[in-house]
Amino acid sequence: MTAQQSTPTAGMSRRGFLLATGAVGLGAVGIGATAAQTDGANGTRTFRVRIENVSDGSALQTTDGGKPVPLSPGVYAVHTRDEPIFSSGAHERDNGLEEIAEDGSPGRLADAIAQRDSVVSSGAFTTPVGGDGPAPLFPGEAYEFEVTGTRGRPTQYLSLVTMFVQSNDLFYALGGPTGMALFDGNAPLAGNVTEHVSLWDAGTEINEEPGVG
Repeated sequence: MTAQQSTPTAGMSRRGFLLATGAVGLGAVGIGATAAQTDGANGTRTFRVRIENVSDGSALQTTDGGKPVPLSPGVYAVHTRDEPIFSSGAHERDNGLEEIAEDGSPGRLADAIAQRDSVVSSGAFTTPVGGDGPAPLFPGEAYEFEVTGTRGRPTQYLSLVTMFVQSNDLFYALGGPTGMALFDGNAPLAGNVTEHVSLWDAGTEINEEPGVG
């Protein structure tokens, strides 16, 4: 089975992925984010990542009617040039991506990518803002977490994956297999980066109608 990019059906809605950089306490508001001060002369920045479900309760139109489009807990990694989680057209690596794509379970993937040589830091996002514990992300809710990145060489990237819950084995990925560079020259990445999020098919189960199969 291979991971390949998937074309959403007409009923699939876009999710909002927001990225901000700055001091603790600075966050995204709505679908925007703002860059703040440099964290040090060495070029290290703190980035606050906000993954917001901006769909509504009937965003996915199916043969059974309208349904919400939750997202699952997921995994992130700051890394140098690499494809730390998956590669396009390649077999799933038995690293835990299957558990994300099928069940929204991030534990094994988080453990696996933490051991990869290219990974500077990594972790799982599991609890919605204001929540009491790990849970899927429903319309109007958000996950948030912080990472640090250092400009210069080698270039550092951010990758993250989360399940498209109303599917058999589809997942969203920021920046595709290689992730997204945290700096453009000396400028840190900031703002709404939803356009860089794509939907992928892990290829581990037969696809059926989203929200119904």
